[in-house]
Amino acid sequence: MKSAFLIVFFALGLASCSKFAKVQKSNDYDYKLRMAEKYYVAKKYNYAKQLYEELFPLMKGQPQFEDLFYKFAYCSYYLHDWMNAENLFKQFVEVFPNSPKAEEMDYMRAYTYYRQSPKVALDQTTTEKTIGLMQTFINTHPGSTRIKEAGEIIDKCRLKLEAKELLSAELYYNMGKYRAAAIAYTSLMNGYPDSQKSDQYKFQIIKSYYLFASNSIDEKKPARFEQVVTECNDFADRFPDSKLIKDVERYSSLSQNNIKEISKVNNNEQVKTTN
Repeated sequence: MKSAFLIVFFALGLASCSKFAKVQKSNDYDYKLRMAEKYYVAKKYNYAKQLYEELFPLMKGQPQFEDLFYKFAYCSYYLHDWMNAENLFKQFVEVFPNSPKAEEMDYMRAYTYYRQSPKVALDQTTTEKTIGLMQTFINTHPGSTRIKEAGEIIDKCRLKLEAKELLSAELYYNMGKYRAAAIAYTSLMNGYPDSQKSDQYKFQIIKSYYLFASNSIDEKKPARFEQVVTECNDFADRFPDSKLIKDVERYSSLSQNNIKEISKVNNNEQVKTTN
């Protein structure tokens, strides 16, 4: 039964390919355009794209060209040919800047980059490009109904970039590179001041500097524990209602105790030297 189904499916596929081959060989361009439209409506974008591509240079300057261009661009988009789709959306706006579809094409160009935005751990160049193009769209089309969606996409992209930076900071921390981790968390917090995780980033800065101080040579420990205390005081000023405040106070106390203990040891050594 399964074999019979496969044979029928294969036969239908061959018939479809044979019919398309006949369309391609035709010299009747109006017929080809009608068939391209049929394939497009039927969502057979690969066939439609091939016919539009052949007709593209022949239809320039004709009334049908704008619609052909529009659908040709979308064929690439639906086939996930992102690079070609982005280029065609861009070209459409350049060729038809006053078209009622120009705004849509401008948005789709930015959205094509969004569709290419990779997982957080990977390079985020396309995510950054999405933000730039979506912001340009908002600035260029302030009355567009797509403004809200463009803003939401920018927010999603910024969250992804924030998550990417967080991975880098966490990597430094987990590798025991505590000073580099503290700097990375500081950059993260400053880069995303409105983040809901700002107090967590600040807490990680404190922990990183505390571990950096703890692993330092004795003569550098006082100044580095002082830095921890400074960061703790800054945390209290910025996030007085944070759930992490008690943990921060504990790190402040530990740092101050370390400073006192080091100072006590140094004073005792000085007394011994004097005697």
